[in-house]
Amino acid sequence: MLKIGGENVDPLETYLLTHPAIKAAAVVGVPDARLSEVAVAFVQTVPEQGITEREVADHCRGRIASYKIPRHVFLVAELPMTGSGKVQKGRLRQEARERLGGTG
Repeated sequence: MLKIGGENVDPLETYLLTHPAIKAAAVVGVPDARLSEVAVAFVQTVPEQGITEREVADHCRGRIASYKIPRHVFLVAELPMTGSGKVQKGRLRQEARERLGGTG
């Protein structure tokens, strides 16, 4: 559960997976000065089906509330998984902070 602008928001992985070029997705929250937290999506694409970070956000725009749309999208070759097959969201949160220069 993310806390964006005082609202509890479910991560939108299920919605992101409705795009035919997205194989897997994980959404984590990172700190934000104005909204307390914003969504960051890590997206693994289907091989040979290109998609850009902007296209991921555009896929959401107009279909879900604007505050739920990931503020940042990172395309990745694969998501970090635990031995039991769960996404390591703590690791993704740390990676998002690093990619955003510790400010995101």
